[in-house]
Amino acid sequence: MPGRLTAARAMLHVGEEPCLWSGKGTGAVFFSGCSLRCSYCQNAQISLGCKGLEIDSQRLREIFLELIQEGATSIDLVTPSHFLPEILPALQPKLPVPMIYNCGGYERVETLRELEGLVDIYLPDFKYSDNNLAYRLSAARNYREITSKALQEMYRQVGSPVYAPNGQMLRGMLIRHLVLPGYVDNSLGVLDEIERLFPKKDVPISLMSQYVPMGRPEPPLDRRVTEDEYAAVLSWMDFCGLQEGFLQEAGAATTELLPQFDFRGIL
Repeated sequence: MPGRLTAARAMLHVGEEPCLWSGKGTGAVFFSGCSLRCSYCQNAQISLGCKGLEIDSQRLREIFLELIQEGATSIDLVTPSHFLPEILPALQPKLPVPMIYNCGGYERVETLRELEGLVDIYLPDFKYSDNNLAYRLSAARNYREITSKALQEMYRQVGSPVYAPNGQMLRGMLIRHLVLPGYVDNSLGVLDEIERLFPKKDVPISLMSQYVPMGRPEPPLDRRVTEDEYAAVLSWMDFCGLQEGFLQEAGAATTELLPQFDFRGIL
């Protein structure tokens, strides 16, 4: 759906990592579609089903300003990459709050270079170290190599994290990793790759345990992550000397807090 900018919801959102917002929340704009085809996506109705309303760059800019007026302390672009030509005009001039680029990590370096100076915080996933698993679950070839290069470009642009006195991140990169049930080795490989790519303690990691089986997946994806699996990955993250940015408790594995994609904030 490139070339037709569509979005399903714009809202003040407190479900992101606490360091990314303060007060009433971040101003999240959920775009339709995604560059990945993750079989377990919790937002499948918009990422795979492409539910959304078509808007133009001018309306998108208006949405950003409306969210800031409502109290947003950052703007969060959720899965935006496939609409980048239409999004870029809405990013200029720079807004008075940090701009967050929230993506799956599977990005072209050439695309990311168009964002230099316009994005303050990169919030990528690093989902897989196992390329076979990446292709099977997300239809992504060479995920590890492509994502490694993309994250290096993001880091080149924004550098070490910078925080406000209240703890809100103003600039930098926060890498998310979702632990999948039955695939601890994949997670350990991701952490090894992050350790290899970046200076220690310079890129915070959000280690997520919120996986919930969607649809009727085959084992082992038909269950939640166990406490032992999550603890093993956390222990390896500590062993690697990586910076803890955010951890999740077992109660995070729920769909109750997912946004309603009813076009509010878009119309």
